[in-house]
Amino acid sequence: MKILVVNGPNLNFLGIREKGIYGSQDYNYLLGLLEQKAIACNITIETFQSNSEGELIDRIQKAYFDEVDGIIINPGAFTHYSYAIRDALASITVPKIEVHISNIHQREEFRQTSVTAASCSGQIAGLGLQGYLLAVDAIINMTEENHISSEQSKP
Repeated sequence: MKILVVNGPNLNFLGIREKGIYGSQDYNYLLGLLEQKAIACNITIETFQSNSEGELIDRIQKAYFDEVDGIIINPGAFTHYSYAIRDALASITVPKIEVHISNIHQREEFRQTSVTAASCSGQIAGLGLQGYLLAVDAIINMTEENHISSEQSKP
């Protein structure tokens, strides 16, 4: 199983930017958590981070050709206005989980709207970096359920 984790703008500044909201652990700590999770689950997790909307779209589209089994995305501020990222996510039919470190529903009004969530299977917000690990579990479960359903529907 291959899962792609896509991180948008400013996620590379974890541990530097607004520690009271995003915590003091840095981006390399997040990468380590995901690496440990991949080993524990015997799966492949690839991570990608960019501050550029076009690069994020390109990587999401490349996921189709890479035949990933699921995508975890934290679009950062693009969550609230990038219909282009939303459309890229909608074009891929694998399970997709949107993750936010902070609880976007308790923050400024403009952060409470996600245009990208509608193209995802689910959303996890407000659980810190743990949200990424829960998203991995969710994708594994969704993929296994889809596999069981497709096996049961065969004649």
